[in-house]
Amino acid sequence: MTATRRNPGDLYDSLAYGFSHAVESAPGRLLHCAGQVAWDKDYNVVGEGDLAAQARQALANLRAVLAEAGAGPEHIVRIRTYVVDHTPEKLGLVVPALADFWGDVTPAANTWIGVQALALPEFLIEIEATAALP
Repeated sequence: MTATRRNPGDLYDSLAYGFSHAVESAPGRLLHCAGQVAWDKDYNVVGEGDLAAQARQALANLRAVLAEAGAGPEHIVRIRTYVVDHTPEKLGLVVPALADFWGDVTPAANTWIGVQALALPEFLIEIEATAALP
């Protein structure tokens, strides 16, 4: 299974914002990950009221889901980032968590979506992903 990131040189530099414009994957198995939020194993909200902390926890949860399937961030072909009451300033709180999550991996395609609310009022962010399994 291969996943090739596509970032045309004649488009803006999406990598600076933590995502690729597109990801091409070869036929194979796909893992559709549910949206991950800032819950720990015991249903405690990690970082209540703190968007950056919740982003880190949601991404840690996503990493655990991927690992269970024998995958990692390098296998992700698309993520969607849902942020409650989004404003442009909130990018600065979440992008560092995304950068840490991706590490040396070229980021996958990401769509950032501002929403009014998530499943529980304590949740400020939810991140879902699709991965091409190795």
